[in-house]
Amino acid sequence: MFVAGLATGRLLARRAARDASDLGTPVERATFRTLHTASAAAPPLRAGLTGEAARKAVRRLRPLFGTATLGLTAEDRLLAWEGPGRHHEDAVLERVRQVLDTGRTQTFAVGCPDPDCPVRWGAAAPLTVDRRVPGVLVVLGARESAPVVRATEEVARWVSVQLELADLDRARTGLIEAEIRALRAQISPHFVYNSLAAIASFVRTDPERARDLLLEFADFARYSFRRHGEFTTLAEELRSVEQFLELVRARFGRRLEVTLRIAPEVLPVAVPFLCLQPLVENAVKHGLEESVERSRITLTAQDEGATARIVVEDDGVGMEPDRLRRILSGADTPSSGIGLRNVDERLRQVYGDEHGLVIETGVGAGMKITLRVPKYRPGVHSAPPRTAARDTGGSGRPGR
Repeated sequence: MFVAGLATGRLLARRAARDASDLGTPVERATFRTLHTASAAAPPLRAGLTGEAARKAVRRLRPLFGTATLGLTAEDRLLAWEGPGRHHEDAVLERVRQVLDTGRTQTFAVGCPDPDCPVRWGAAAPLTVDRRVPGVLVVLGARESAPVVRATEEVARWVSVQLELADLDRARTGLIEAEIRALRAQISPHFVYNSLAAIASFVRTDPERARDLLLEFADFARYSFRRHGEFTTLAEELRSVEQFLELVRARFGRRLEVTLRIAPEVLPVAVPFLCLQPLVENAVKHGLEESVERSRITLTAQDEGATARIVVEDDGVGMEPDRLRRILSGADTPSSGIGLRNVDERLRQVYGDEHGLVIETGVGAGMKITLRVPKYRPGVHSAPPRTAARDTGGSGRPGR
């Protein structure tokens, strides 16, 4: 049994060596290791130049250099230090300040009375983001090395790219938040006033109806002005649309006819927050507020395999196609079609240009708005559903 086990071990060792050789030449294996290291260090840096991100990135990047120590700073504040020689921190930071002032790589000797200290030389390269130098990459080793200097500069450029991407991520998030604030500003003065006026009209004639409408308004406002999450589920968005339409019905009565055809399988799909309500509000505006006739609004949501197809259609006054193009491009007056343009831009930012709004319209021909939302997209996750409960107000009747 011992001899058999020894033979098996040798066979496995030879097989492992053969598998390792399958990775290619030494240059190819080195390239693979470099790319693997870079891919592992990138995610922390996409969070920005923070202490935690710097520590994780430095730990993963240090093997690329084969030197004693790697450090990363935010301006002249040390965020991460991986390796020996921490007692040279003050001298290193003095060099870092010179890099911050000049924007150029510095190489320098490191004097140390300790004969066992492996740090005798260093290089510091600037991190450059949008013509700024937010930090410095520092490499310390036993002796001066031109290849290490070049590697320091290349890795510093790579880190700079990751930080630029982090800035773009933050700018994108800020833009989306600003666009949502713009939608909320649109909802606030116009819709709130009309809804409260409609509710007030029922206070004397039908108090129970006024109470129900007030609860619908409270839920709608809570959802519309929530502070967390760029995305929600289609079910949550449709619930908000139903509340919006209930408040509109209180104002227009039988003049408004609404049809909803929703496939249950698309209800859990994540969609951008407040992507449907502006489209339905647009349908109400062009179907009722600009017409004295009855109006019909149809909202459908269907499963199309990898996507959910959502359509908002009205039989209102429609619009000239040229004016619609000006609205979507932002060339029309700022107050015109802010909801349509806002939703179109957010869909394109999140899913790509092929997922922008498709709008069919003409003067007197109504309007049909179609959006196709991918059912699964990396980074798109709905926020937790709202769980607020309504007070029965002592009547014993639960909220709807």
